[in-house]
Amino acid sequence: MVEPVPAGASRRALLVVNERARNGNAALEEALEVLRGAGWTLVEHRCSPEQGAAEVIRARAAEGFAAVILGGGDGTLNGAAPALMETGLPFGILPLGTANDLARSLGIEPDLAAAAGVIAAGHLRTIDLGEVNGKPFFNVASIGFSATLAQRLGREEKRRWGKLGYALAAFRLLREVRPFTAWLTHDGATEKVRTIQVAVGNGRHYGGGMTVQSDARPDDGKLDVYSLELTHRWRLLALVPYLRRGTHGQWRDVRAFPTTECEVRTRRPMPVNTDGEINTHTPAHFRLLPRATRVYAPAVIPGMEAA
Repeated sequence: MVEPVPAGASRRALLVVNERARNGNAALEEALEVLRGAGWTLVEHRCSPEQGAAEVIRARAAEGFAAVILGGGDGTLNGAAPALMETGLPFGILPLGTANDLARSLGIEPDLAAAAGVIAAGHLRTIDLGEVNGKPFFNVASIGFSATLAQRLGREEKRRWGKLGYALAAFRLLREVRPFTAWLTHDGATEKVRTIQVAVGNGRHYGGGMTVQSDARPDDGKLDVYSLELTHRWRLLALVPYLRRGTHGQWRDVRAFPTTECEVRTRRPMPVNTDGEINTHTPAHFRLLPRATRVYAPAVIPGMEAA
């Protein structure tokens, strides 16, 4: 649902910029001028690993802001999510990361001035969040291949190679990947599977070019789950085009289903990757947080017209 901002609403925003985002040193001035020209008063705060976006938002929320504007990548947005829910403040995105998957899902261009124009236009969209073991996420949480990839892909490698870094690291990891046993519990049933990855998606895009499910939306009231139960790890190469389009559920060795709540258990604790960050381990309890936050987005987004 798109909600226009009332004409008389205050336009004082807390601008939180991740100084370590891949494009964190890019010139922001043109984008900020777009916002100031639309009547926004910006109070800038640079965040760092020592003081994340959530801590900044919580510390300054009482200063009377109408919105938070986040300059960073998906990791910055993920870190801010708990504070956005707690404060109820809507947020805008200036995409400074490597993949910028949430921005892509919402139809926000990577060009900073264009992204600022989306915020200036003032259209608010209410979206869902996913949650795993109490940790909210915007895009996807995964166990297995993608989680190991997130651990292996270093900050400098992402900064140097951008999205290509994901592909290079994934190809190197492919030679090492092994299936693991997991128990998936959802909708009153438990299934035992041998898989190389279980992913639970709230949004549409993840991993710098992959698609959770072809018609997924971050406001569709469901989680999209898939498990890659491939007979040979090299089949993953053939599956890549389908993963990019979100049609991998058509494969006989890919289990895919929608739900609003599920649990994944493994023999030993395994890391869970949420929006590119390792934040928890299995056993993992996933649930949908419907209509959890509001974001500035284009009034019409391809594939989200029914929202």
